[in-house]
Amino acid sequence: MLASIKDYFQKKVPFSTEKPVVEAYDIWAGSYDAQPGNLMLDLDEIIFSSLIQDIQFQNKYIADIGCGTGRHWKKLYEKSPTTLTGYDVSAGMLKELSKKFPSAITWHITDNLFSEIRTASFDCIISTLTVAHINNVEEAIASWARILKNNGDLIITDFHPDILASGGKRSFRHENKSYAVKNHVHPVDYIKQVFRKNGFTIIKNEERYIDESVRSYYENGQAMNVFEKYKGMPVIYGMHLKKQDDSE
Repeated sequence: MLASIKDYFQKKVPFSTEKPVVEAYDIWAGSYDAQPGNLMLDLDEIIFSSLIQDIQFQNKYIADIGCGTGRHWKKLYEKSPTTLTGYDVSAGMLKELSKKFPSAITWHITDNLFSEIRTASFDCIISTLTVAHINNVEEAIASWARILKNNGDLIITDFHPDILASGGKRSFRHENKSYAVKNHVHPVDYIKQVFRKNGFTIIKNEERYIDESVRSYYENGQAMNVFEKYKGMPVIYGMHLKKQDDSE
């Protein structure tokens, strides 16, 4: 991400036309895990680890929606779930996940409906760095609510919509070309409203900002002009939500 921002501001390599999500991640899949010092992935790891602290995964049925290459799967497997099932629109990302976890249960999805999944199938749903890729987020969250059990837990993290609305890009380099992934700007308050409409209570909400704690990422990327431009802006958010019991 920082390399792409730097290229943009220094006018070395212009951003390409945005690629649709499936095409972009199929291209990115082979190098996605090889991103040392990636600010967003590092912040996502911090927020995700914080949000799952109070959740019991042992003997539970877990769904990872937008699982990608399974970045968090080692940590989740260590918590002894009954099953961990990954869902993604990118066949390329699922292929990389299966290389790391040959026995993984995965589904290649093409819509938000999860029509083949029975109601109340999962004890917990996680979805990291995914929500802004979904156009019809109301349809998606309603489907998540359907397949999640009453009192089930849901964890999300994602690029903060404020940074996306200000021109931030989810971008990467492949074979000396620069690509940007298509995003949709869903304000955090709107996301919360949709979750509440579908019977969720917000247990915990976290955000991280472009501040002195992340200065080194920009220094190492020689992108201090970007740091100064966006300093103080939220860059990532995360939530732990719980689905209310319909019988209560």
